[in-house]
Amino acid sequence: MEDLQLAAPDSLRVESSVFVDQLTQGLLSHYLPDLQNSKRALQELTQNQLVLLDTLDQEVTKFRDCNALLDLDSLFTEAKVYHNKLVTIRKEMIVLHEKTTKLKKRGLKLQQQKQKEELEKEQRREKELERERQLVAKPAKRH
Repeated sequence: MEDLQLAAPDSLRVESSVFVDQLTQGLLSHYLPDLQNSKRALQELTQNQLVLLDTLDQEVTKFRDCNALLDLDSLFTEAKVYHNKLVTIRKEMIVLHEKTTKLKKRGLKLQQQKQKEELEKEQRREKELERERQLVAKPAKRH
């Protein structure tokens, strides 16, 4: 009987070990394919997320470039406005220069005319003085 008692635990141990192995194999065979599929799905999702993040980064870069282009466009528009203002100012300066040139010529003509009139007035006055001197009675000379 002792032999049976000793043999029983060992056979029980072997049977329980086989049972545990079979139970483990059964659990693994039942859940392992799902876990492996889940692992593959998670890896695929991670890969897709990386691709999506890369694409998003490229799109953000495109938007930044577009904003930079819009800024350049507004700068060119502003430059065109200022160029037109400069052209307008230049035209106005040319017109003002022409007017000042005409005014200077007119002023010079008026000055020359005034000098001519003063010269003529001075000449008339000298003629009148000469005429008055000739009209003044001269004492007769006695011989």
